[in-house]
Amino acid sequence: MMRVKVYSTKNCPGCEKVKSFLKEHKVAFQTIDISEDAQALTEMIERTGQMKVPVTEIDGELIVGAMISQIAEKLGIEGY
Repeated sequence: MMRVKVYSTKNCPGCEKVKSFLKEHKVAFQTIDISEDAQALTEMIERTGQMKVPVTEIDGELIVGAMISQIAEKLGIEGY
């Protein structure tokens, strides 16, 4: 099983899009709200070089933005 994390903030339309996609396809994931977790924010910035959310981590690989087609490809979900 792949480990999936979504770094997000409240009221982020792209974050909700990614999380809805994952839920729709029954992909278990951990949500990390960087507005409440300063350490996670720092880690995300160090790893991506930017502050843009959502950031989806799939088995250590980072996808910045609501890039559903890239997320689907990494997860092996066809049709996107």
